[in-house]
Amino acid sequence: MAYKLLIINPGSTSTKIGVYEDEKQLFEETLRHSSEEIGKYDTIYSQLNFRKDVILKVLKDNNFDIKTLNAIVGRGGMLKPMEGGTYSVNEALLEDLKVGVQGQHASNLGGIIANEIAKELKIPTFIVDPIVVDELEDIARISGVPELPRKSKFHALNQKAVAKRYAKENGKAYEDCRLLVVHMGGGVSVGAHINGKVVDVNNALDGEGPFSPERAGSAPSGDLLKLCYSNKYSEKELYSKIVGKGGCVAYLDTNDMRDVLKMTEEGNKEAELVFNAFIYQVAKCIGERAVTFRGKVDSIILTGGIAYGQKVVEGIKSYVEWIAPVTVYPGEDELLALAQGAIRVLSGEETAKEYK
Repeated sequence: MAYKLLIINPGSTSTKIGVYEDEKQLFEETLRHSSEEIGKYDTIYSQLNFRKDVILKVLKDNNFDIKTLNAIVGRGGMLKPMEGGTYSVNEALLEDLKVGVQGQHASNLGGIIANEIAKELKIPTFIVDPIVVDELEDIARISGVPELPRKSKFHALNQKAVAKRYAKENGKAYEDCRLLVVHMGGGVSVGAHINGKVVDVNNALDGEGPFSPERAGSAPSGDLLKLCYSNKYSEKELYSKIVGKGGCVAYLDTNDMRDVLKMTEEGNKEAELVFNAFIYQVAKCIGERAVTFRGKVDSIILTGGIAYGQKVVEGIKSYVEWIAPVTVYPGEDELLALAQGAIRVLSGEETAKEYK
């Protein structure tokens, strides 16, 4: 049986939607929302009807009959820590998305909008591998400061998708693989996937780990503490130095690694140093995470938009190929990953999990 799916992935100033028949994309649209449109709403949740109406209008304009859908999938938001997988949208999940139990983010609207449309059609609604997937081993949570346990917030959707892709292409079950997955985008997350669980990973959302185009990485804690009490910055300004205006933005005023590479080709020595430092820090984090496997790694997987850069890939390989073979799956097809999560449930390959 072929399954027809609507995928909804809200961002801060856009909403990406896709219609799939199984894994074949029928069409995709990125719906841009101006600051004036978004500015009318005091909260993310209050944007619900606005975004829902825009989605329905685009589907109608594309002459798509929503009554042919088998399910709707929304991007998971800032929910409570949870195991990876595909979850049926229930009342507890909707309530936690509404209040934002771990923070307000546009992705919180994904499951809510999907449910609003699906309940009128009487079809199932799912979310898949949200950023708050938490499968850490207890030993990985210890930070040295009891009040500050390490948290799992990372590119779970893409990391899980490429890990399962690797397993399938190599005739294995994901649960039987030992994979070190590196997502490189605006932030960088390095996850240890052992027997179907991400047992250790850096909190990429808050900038932990290697520095990246927009994040500072794990900054020197003593000096950071002094900066906090310097009276030079507000809490918001200081946080933006870590997330949003850190990394390449801070050094080179760009969040695009392609710009950094162009600067190096033009002889910019600072850009060359920053680029090499990025490669070095990602590789160091791979080496650190490899300890989790006690050296037994099936493959190191490089993914995310930056993995399109051959110079980046070759640079990282030069440091880490001695650990394990390197596999490259560039980009992050979030819409497809969400569709695949629903298909695994609808086809009976997996059972939908219940959020509590």
